[in-house]
Amino acid sequence: MTVTANDVQSAALPAEPEVTPAVLIERAKAIASTLVARQAETEKRTYYAEDTHRAFQEAGLYRITVPKRYGGYEFGFETFLQIVTILTRACASTGWMYCLGAAHSLFVGSMFGEKAQAEIFSGGDFIAPLVNAPQGTARRAADGGWILDGVWRYCSGAPYATHLIGNAVIAGDDGGPSRPLLFIAPRDQWERLDDWGGQLGLKGSGSHSIRISGGHIPDHFGLEVPFEEISVTGGTPGRDLHEHPQYGGAPASSMALEGAHIALGMCQGALDAYTELMFSRTTILPPFPPRVEDPDFQLWYGQASSMIDAAETLVFATARRWHELSEQPLGAFTPEEDLRIALTCREATQLAWRAVDEIIQPTAGSTSVREGERLERVWRDLSTGRTHVSSAVLLTTMANRAYTQLRLQSTRPSETS
Repeated sequence: MTVTANDVQSAALPAEPEVTPAVLIERAKAIASTLVARQAETEKRTYYAEDTHRAFQEAGLYRITVPKRYGGYEFGFETFLQIVTILTRACASTGWMYCLGAAHSLFVGSMFGEKAQAEIFSGGDFIAPLVNAPQGTARRAADGGWILDGVWRYCSGAPYATHLIGNAVIAGDDGGPSRPLLFIAPRDQWERLDDWGGQLGLKGSGSHSIRISGGHIPDHFGLEVPFEEISVTGGTPGRDLHEHPQYGGAPASSMALEGAHIALGMCQGALDAYTELMFSRTTILPPFPPRVEDPDFQLWYGQASSMIDAAETLVFATARRWHELSEQPLGAFTPEEDLRIALTCREATQLAWRAVDEIIQPTAGSTSVREGERLERVWRDLSTGRTHVSSAVLLTTMANRAYTQLRLQSTRPSETS
């Protein structure tokens, strides 16, 4: 079964000039309070409900980093990330799907030219999965645009997406080497496949595949650059176009921040479930006091909560560092700083995960991981989230090596010293 490109329409709602980041955060908290009870239905559907989608629209949550000139709020990326953590704490699938769909207005507002942005953001709300791996092909159209073909997997946010940001391979001319194309395709150029939900966790994250068959985009919707080679040291189109300096920030570390805030929210959700058990369950030894009164459980709870709190402090501080670098003069946000932020996000994520893996999960008890229990679902979601190629592979191998090379290159002793 496939779902066509027109299965869900995104309404263009006017931005509210008087709204503030604090208002959006409170709106997100109100929506989050409804999500815990809906986790099972979200998993069954494989994405969050249409009324939740409308609530996000009406709250303005799809416009946080859409530039002002196109009807968005142009609030700081920190505001968006705080909202991601709030939603993910209540429902990991919903938070994941929201984040990896709505976050990339920042990327488009930074990296694409003025003509492209005016067309891409014309609907106001913006939702676009971003798939880094090249999973399709591109060829030149007769009018100078691009013809796209292929299937892009793991497109989190696809059910309500307005666009897809993907990578394709351009066949080399006259037998020459192939080259990459980073593109953005509007929804009328693709179809969502009904192929998500069979994974261990994040079953409701809307991470379906997207198929494009002979899709056509204009030339200015494509960038002939490998994603991993994008550098902002020489400036970006968004830095020149928009007031907020965040549109000159590095995209790789911004995406690492997305993953870290999602992981933090998941682990906070696990601690919430553990807190409930502290009051509702007893110890296994006489006189069977509530766990909240037991010295061992008090110790475990204190350890786990402090580790997650420390991860939160680190994650939020790293987000501020990302903004500070964006605000500095051109050239300050170097590839070394980009990797430094990404690797700090990895360490914060691992600290929070350790609290769940080493303390919360083992001591919660087997009854807490029965099917349908909150902690069972969080554990499945965390386990699946940890398999994401970025956190599991790239940030533990390539990023470490690249950061070491950049950092030590500037401190290498001279041969004459």
